[in-house]
Amino acid sequence: MDKMRIQGGKKLSGTVQVSGAKNAALPILIASIVAEGKCEFERVPDLQDVRTTLKLLSQLGVKVDDGLSSKNSVILDASRVDNFEAPYDLVRTMRASIVVLGPLLARLGKAKVSLPGGCAIGARPIDLHLAGLKRLGATIELEGGYVIASAKKLKGGKVPFDFPSVGATENVLMAAVLADGESVLENCAREPEIVDLARALRAMGAVIEGEGTETIRVQGKSSLHGCKFGIMGDRIEAGTYLAAGFGTQGDVTVEGIAPEHLESVLVKFEEAGAQIIRKKDSVQIIARDRAKGVDITTQPFPGFPTDMQAQFMSVMTVANGASTMSETIFENRFMHVPELMRLGADITIRGNTAVIRGKEKLLGAPLMATDLRASASLILGGLFAQGETVVNRIYHLDRGYERMEKKLQKLGASIERMK
Repeated sequence: MDKMRIQGGKKLSGTVQVSGAKNAALPILIASIVAEGKCEFERVPDLQDVRTTLKLLSQLGVKVDDGLSSKNSVILDASRVDNFEAPYDLVRTMRASIVVLGPLLARLGKAKVSLPGGCAIGARPIDLHLAGLKRLGATIELEGGYVIASAKKLKGGKVPFDFPSVGATENVLMAAVLADGESVLENCAREPEIVDLARALRAMGAVIEGEGTETIRVQGKSSLHGCKFGIMGDRIEAGTYLAAGFGTQGDVTVEGIAPEHLESVLVKFEEAGAQIIRKKDSVQIIARDRAKGVDITTQPFPGFPTDMQAQFMSVMTVANGASTMSETIFENRFMHVPELMRLGADITIRGNTAVIRGKEKLLGAPLMATDLRASASLILGGLFAQGETVVNRIYHLDRGYERMEKKLQKLGASIERMK
């Protein structure tokens, strides 16, 4: 099992290119199920979760031309998709695969998808997904750990979500594009990745308006065609490298990202004392001193993203003053805290809030990663600490960051992957 060895205390500087967004790529690749033709996707990140998605699509009958490792592109042809079952052995490794439910149901009239099971960062129930599909006329049964959905033909309808769930919005949106008539989705997630999915579906011929707002309207069509589409830049990856620059009092530029996708994080960086320079497709952070402690509360977009909470906390461990981080999205997302404390961080958890008292320096230590964003926060902690840090079990990291060690090396970090 791979691990990362870091010699901390180095100031980072330079420019790094952001990969395509994992959280946009997964549903967009899955959206190929609703198209009767070849879909060519560019800027697809070479990540473990992407490879799991391609394996799942292949099992469903999608023809996969994999150019991930050579040019970050994939060609998918779902003309002959014929298998409506997503098995447990794949779904259990990646919760995002539950979003095959909507497109399979819309395309084949039936879907059998394994329940995703537990998750390290919380329960993440799929009730909203199922309620939304029922609103479009689906019959849902739960049997033997599987969701079995059927509908001779989905019918457009009104779908009010109790919570702006990203996964539920994606699932119902992909089902609605092939339903009869108009569907109106209310209280939708507004994340940029939802907007990118809508753009990809529109490239396939779908009629969608309102993405990025609380209400999305879809005019269902009888069929969709292939497309060529480029994935948006990964705002969480960008935020992670900017955090690395901030915590090392460096000067880091991330390219290939729309600054407005990360605005809530950039504002907090500025509040904490960093200089931020926004350009059309890049962001630069300049930190001339230690960060100042600031308070954060995670919220659905456009609020502060839960996926940046752990990384921002790492910056706060070496900040001047105290800060609080309140987690409102997932109930178990402080698993990185005991590991950061092994570096000497002063953190106290009170319910869903962590109180961080910044220290002038941390000291390197062996650490154990528990989930994707926790892994990133521990890498950052190692960069900020004096001496050697080894982060174990980094397979989590490879689910969401493409060649992180190479990009950090380019910025001047002393980091290497070890077996």
